[in-house]
Amino acid sequence: MSEKSSSSGSDEDVDPESVQPVELGGVLSKWTNYIHGWQDRWVVLKNNTLSYYKSEDEREYGCRGSLCLSKAVITPHEFDECRFDISVNDSVWYLRAEDPEHRLQWIESIELHKAESGYGSESSLRRHGSMLSLTSAASALSATSTSSFKKGHRLCEKLAEMETFRDILCRQVDTLQKYFDSCADGVSKDEFQRDRVDEDEDDFPAASKADGDCHHNNNGSKEKLFAPASPKGINGIDFKGEALTFKATTAGILSTMSHCLELMLKREDSWQKRLDKELEKRRRVEDAYKSAVYELKKKSQYGGPDYEEGPNSLIKEDEFFDAVEAALDRQDKIEEQCQSEKVRIPRLTPVPPGDVFSSIGTHRFAAKVEEMVQNHMTYSLQDMGGDANWQLVIEEGEMKVYRREVEENGIVLDPLKATHSVKGVTGHEVCHYFWDTAVRMDWETTIENFNVVETLSDNAVIVYQTHKRVWPASQRDVLYVSAIRKILATNENDPDTWLVCNFSVDHDKALPTNRCVRAKINVAMICQTLVSPPEGDKEISRDNILCRITYVANVNPGGWAPASVLRAVAKREYPKFLKRFTSYVQEKTTGKNILF
Repeated sequence: MSEKSSSSGSDEDVDPESVQPVELGGVLSKWTNYIHGWQDRWVVLKNNTLSYYKSEDEREYGCRGSLCLSKAVITPHEFDECRFDISVNDSVWYLRAEDPEHRLQWIESIELHKAESGYGSESSLRRHGSMLSLTSAASALSATSTSSFKKGHRLCEKLAEMETFRDILCRQVDTLQKYFDSCADGVSKDEFQRDRVDEDEDDFPAASKADGDCHHNNNGSKEKLFAPASPKGINGIDFKGEALTFKATTAGILSTMSHCLELMLKREDSWQKRLDKELEKRRRVEDAYKSAVYELKKKSQYGGPDYEEGPNSLIKEDEFFDAVEAALDRQDKIEEQCQSEKVRIPRLTPVPPGDVFSSIGTHRFAAKVEEMVQNHMTYSLQDMGGDANWQLVIEEGEMKVYRREVEENGIVLDPLKATHSVKGVTGHEVCHYFWDTAVRMDWETTIENFNVVETLSDNAVIVYQTHKRVWPASQRDVLYVSAIRKILATNENDPDTWLVCNFSVDHDKALPTNRCVRAKINVAMICQTLVSPPEGDKEISRDNILCRITYVANVNPGGWAPASVLRAVAKREYPKFLKRFTSYVQEKTTGKNILF
């Protein structure tokens, strides 16, 4: 996992609010679909966008998908400590980190990118907080006040009065302005006339003193220089009356405004209650919407990882059973069609001499193989008639299948044991075809991939195989040692006995992955050859041979699934497997020399 900061410069020069979130890149397991399950992908977190690539080497070919994190919802899984889900509208990414620490690192980095994106960022809220708050408050109060005005007639009336006062006041201001303009013109004229009188007095000082403030007109009469002020004022404007009216108008406006404020204060409590009620309604609606969206996403993501097996699976047990049974039926039909069209290629597999299979071997698992062989020979061949713990679950002709119910930590670990008798084949032949990896895919129909990891000896190999997935169960893989042995008879009356044992091991070349659940097995097929004497001097033919088969299986599925489903599948599949395999052996040995 790699990190890279997008900020530059020294710490002293960088504004703490301007530091950009670090880029993050690394491998996460991404849920693809119910067929392929979890797949490792290279995931990059950059510029508020989460992108993924098939691998780090393929980044130059472009990403396979991306999510904008502005409106993303990050949900850590409730039970899986490594998993977290990211949803944007209808798109959901299911992701798993390699450990809880890496998951926490990814979640914190994604949340940081999300917090610094657009309007959701803290810095953005600091920049636009006041405007947003004012806008929101104005919108809320506007919606509330409008309804209040419709019901509060007194307040509406007072507002109408204020409109009337405003019109009156405007007219009065215009009138007073005209008066003031006329007064200014009159003062200018008086100053002009006074200047002329002063000039005349300089020319006729005696007359001026005798006449005082009068001047002679043309007919010899005296006339006052300045006319007395008219109570109407200039241009017929009653200045005193206008001033009183102006004062009354402003007083009315102030009184009405006080009344309006009083009414608004009285209604403030009711407005606040209505606002709180509306906010509560909105919160309930938003909660209901989120719940509906969550339920819709659960239904739309039916193939997601929450619908696979597990103790917290969203799928019900009966639905789980129906889905598994339907998938197995489809596989059976496909197999029947393939068998009818298949032309088997004859394979000549050389069979080493018997003494090779009777030796213990010298490889590193030789001691473990010998321990398993001895345990199976001691316990697997015991008669179960007197053991009450074993239950007979199937009986079809010569075939009987027994089961012992065992659970550990809620996981079904039922041991199974089947007995069967097949005519015309020997124990050596049955075990040879069961062990031989060259013909494994000819008769095994549940395997998707199969390969030999290591050859330990002529009679022991390490095998890795993945089984076909049966949705909603997770896909399984198995890594095991497979060894074939001939058990030497202790006396001449004992039948020839051959054994193949398969038991799980670990290997560096086949480590567990998130794609499959690693199952653990301890399986043995024990075959004894019974020969009936031929009549007269005839040679022993296949009609005189009977193979008694004992098959035991202890399987740990590696994960939780409903007990009823696992037991039903085992009851259905084991008899089919034995019939299919023994029919294949009979087909392969028909017309060939007997191999004891």
